[in-house]
Order: sequence, then structure tokens, then C-alpha cells
Amino acid sequence: MIARILPLCLMALATAADAHDFWLQPARWQARPGEPVSVTLQVGHGPYRQRSPIPASRILRFEAIAPDGRRIDLRTRLHVGAPAGDAAIIFARPGVYSILLETDNRAESHLPAIRFNDYLKVEGLTPAIALRARTGRSDADGAENYSRHARTIVQIGPVDPRGQAQVVRPAGLALEIVPETNPLTVGRGALPVRIFYRGQPLAGALVKLNDLDHDAQPIEMHRSDAQGRAVFTMPGKGNWQMNVIWTRPQPSSSLTDFDTSFSSLSFGIAD
Repeated sequence: MIARILPLCLMALATAADAHDFWLQPARWQARPGEPVSVTLQVGHGPYRQRSPIPASRILRFEAIAPDGRRIDLRTRLHVGAPAGDAAIIFARPGVYSILLETDNRAESHLPAIRFNDYLKVEGLTPAIALRARTGRSDADGAENYSRHARTIVQIGPVDPRGQAQVVRPAGLALEIVPETNPLTVGRGALPVRIFYRGQPLAGALVKLNDLDHDAQPIEMHRSDAQGRAVFTMPGKGNWQMNVIWTRPQPSSSLTDFDTSFSSLSFGIAD
């Protein structure tokens, strides 16, 4: 269901998950061949937005997928926390590139019951809500391990309809938002995306669209259908981010309750 304006109750609960948005932010979405592009790691939204303090040791994967599908390891380009940006990337050949980042799941979050329940509601994690109710733990504090999975799309040189196939294919992230058309070319119109979790289409996930220039709250959100699909109406020119969260129960031997993945897709639409 389309929600162009979030209900006030969700806005009130949003503070429970303010720091969960995480994405790659290029200094520009389009550059000339050979022109350096600075990328920062961003976290939070609205007044809580900041450069991510994540240590480089937690980043397991930082790479690009070239227009021809070739994968380029970018880890040597990472300089997390540097004043000029967390990475400086240069692509010599024109075309559209996907830049990917994944972390480990060693980070933990521990929240009192009321805040944890609020967070699950805001993010639409209904299986976790149902599990806590079924096991009599709705009034218990919640703990999770979590990982980050981010993808951003940049255009090098002029847009060319050829060489865009890699943008609409899964990139192999544990949780990912896969556009069914190149977002950089959408303008005003429908942008269908599919959600994949561990390689399979994911139904029932709450997918949100954020305007990165005014990101205090999402401007649109949808549940993915049985094929993992959700369709958004793009407003046109701007800087955009989509995000989705999914979780699964931890083994009984674990010190936390859930293993949670946070995923984002960021891109810009020109005139």
C-alpha cells in the first residue's frame, strides 16, 4: 500500500531507529571518465544524520561492478574517517557503475522492551513481532547483531542505454534492493524494485524511499509482494535513498535474539 505521508504514530516511534539508515553518498552521481569521485558513509536521518563512525575493520566488501559486469575491488580506496571522504574512486571507462559495501555482523544493539518493540513496528519486522508474542517475550528487552549492505549507482560519462544490464541484476549482497530499471534514467515515473534476502525474493519487507535533501522521514513506502517487488513513484530530479531491513532469529545458544540486515540503494536523478 502506498503511503505518501507517514501516519503520525509512526513518526512518533521513529526515534527508536534513527541511526539505522546507512548508505553510500557520492559527492556526485555523474562524473567524467578519470574524474575522482569522493564517497562518504552516511548513517541516520534528519537531525541525526552524520558520517558513519564504523571502523574499517568491519568492512568486508567494498567493490564496484563495471558496465560489462566485471568486479573491481575498491578496498584500497577506503580511507574511513578521512576529512575529504571515506573513499576516492576513479573510473576510466564510461558507463554506469554499481558501488557495493558490506560489513560483518559483529555490531550489537540492546534496547529495553518498549523501544525494541517500537523499532520492530517502525521497520515493519512483523515476523520478529510475531515470534516475540508467540514465545512470551514481548515484554523482554531485545538484542540483535546487525550488518550493513549498501549499493549506490554512479554514471561515468553520458548516459548510454547499452551496458546497463548489471544495474538491474542482484549483486550478491545478503540483503539488497535491486532496481528493475536504471534509476538514473527514470525521471518522473514508476521505479519498480525487487528485494532479495540471501539470494531469494523476499516478501513482506517494508521498503522506504527517502529524499536525501529532506530526509527527516520517508516520502513513500511499500511492502514487497510475493515476488519481492515494490513499485515507487519517483518525484523526478533529486538525491534519493531506499532502505529495507530484515531479521531472522538467532540460535538459542546466541547471546542476542536476532541477526538483522540493513540494506540501502542510493542514486541521483538529473533533469
